[in-house]
Amino acid sequence: MTISDHITEFHGLPVFNLPDPGAKDASKPLAKAAFRSPAGVAWRVAIEPYDSKETWPEAFARFLAATDTTTVSALVVGPWGESDDTSATVIDAIVEARDRLPALRAVFLGDIVYEENEISWIHQSDVTVLLKAFPDLEEIVVRGSEMLSFPPLTHKGLRALTVQTGGLDGEVVRGIAASDLPALESLELWLGVDNYGGNTTVDDLELVFTGVRLPRLRHLALCNSEIQDEIAVAVASAPVVARLTTLGLAMGTLGDEGAEALLAGQPLTHLERLDLHHNFLSATMRERLLAALEPAGVTVDADKRDAEEDNGWRYTAVAE
Repeated sequence: MTISDHITEFHGLPVFNLPDPGAKDASKPLAKAAFRSPAGVAWRVAIEPYDSKETWPEAFARFLAATDTTTVSALVVGPWGESDDTSATVIDAIVEARDRLPALRAVFLGDIVYEENEISWIHQSDVTVLLKAFPDLEEIVVRGSEMLSFPPLTHKGLRALTVQTGGLDGEVVRGIAASDLPALESLELWLGVDNYGGNTTVDDLELVFTGVRLPRLRHLALCNSEIQDEIAVAVASAPVVARLTTLGLAMGTLGDEGAEALLAGQPLTHLERLDLHHNFLSATMRERLLAALEPAGVTVDADKRDAEEDNGWRYTAVAE
């Protein structure tokens, strides 16, 4: 699977692309409505990944000048330069403008599709700089893991954190797990593969499994992993699971070993949804899961797959 489409909705709002300078679509009804009521959309600011006529900070400055940004609650950051340019310049520009963005509650950092840059080539930076500058931020999505940093921090407002990668460094995971995030309700981590920097181990997730620093967590997704069976075994006895409403172990190499651990472990019948899509389960194991959980009202997404057709080779949904 590749990420081929830009997001069209974020933080409950439709995404609106800031028009290029002099673009004809700036006069269209949607654009007029966005500029008239800037709080009604999630603003996407991006430049051409190669040979752009302006830098991302210059495009962002046009956004700040074009409308009343004091009511903008959601910002989507698209390509900010060439493949080896980091997000530090982007974060610095947003932080510098924080007085112009008092209502900002959500940031998507890296709405970049494969034609613009492969997910494992996207260069990030220390994203906690953004969180520290915006104590009222409620949601952040980060795509890409090259040079990504997340030192432990305390943030009392963050409710949703998603990190999408083809390979997530264990140090980043440990930083997230060690952070004090008392309001966090949703945590989604794409762990990826070793070939693209995905060296996270089950031990790195220990503080997530205990849930001690995540008292309000209700949605947990530890997915897109080549150690999906090991993660499932750990999840089977993880204290945090008892308070979840949705659990995701999708997009990875989950097989019968991991599913067996889930069935033999703590009850999962309190869940509203168990997401296991993109898996390597046998038909028999899939039927056992459905029989154990669906009568209790759990929605189980365990898409059909013939495990034999892959000749023993398992792969994650997203890598490069």
